[in-house]
Amino acid sequence: MDYHLIGALITFAFVSTITPGPNNIMLASSGANFGFSRTIPHMLGIGLGFSFMVFLVGVGLIQIFDLYPMSYSILKTVSITYLVYLAYKIATTSVDKDNQQQTQPLSFLQAASFQWVNPKAWTMALTAMSAYTPSHSVQSILLCAVIFALVNLPSVSFWTLVGRQSRQVLSNPARLRLFNIIMAGLLIASIYPLLFD
Repeated sequence: MDYHLIGALITFAFVSTITPGPNNIMLASSGANFGFSRTIPHMLGIGLGFSFMVFLVGVGLIQIFDLYPMSYSILKTVSITYLVYLAYKIATTSVDKDNQQQTQPLSFLQAASFQWVNPKAWTMALTAMSAYTPSHSVQSILLCAVIFALVNLPSVSFWTLVGRQSRQVLSNPARLRLFNIIMAGLLIASIYPLLFD
């Protein structure tokens, strides 16, 4: 992979990971509800889970979808169902400080697993493989995955901090409940492009 392509990939990775999507909406919600430190496993799960996904897509996993076109429809249905479930969980997160300790942010494995049903993650992985790794060598695919892992860290940190910084404003239970409902609504809105794909 030449230096111009690496620069373009870094730009693509940054823009695609910093812009709003299911991961970032959930991170902002988690930062607001649980704080930065309790959201770190969620952040790492996104960063490493997505990079692993990019690598597997690059080394040929996508060929399975080409061989079995029905798998796209199955993936879409599972993605929509899981996003609706997560939106429900966000909307119903306890705003009572005593009960909030019983509610948990996503774990590392939950966040990493979520990448496989995240429509934005699939779009990013497929675009990265088709546009930025023309040789499809293992070295270029691995470099692409590493670049996403490195670029993802400041992006996930930013969205968690946005949520964390809003905690003072959201210290009122009614405002926190409204915030959670808005975040859940945005997550549902992220499904809209899937419905007409």
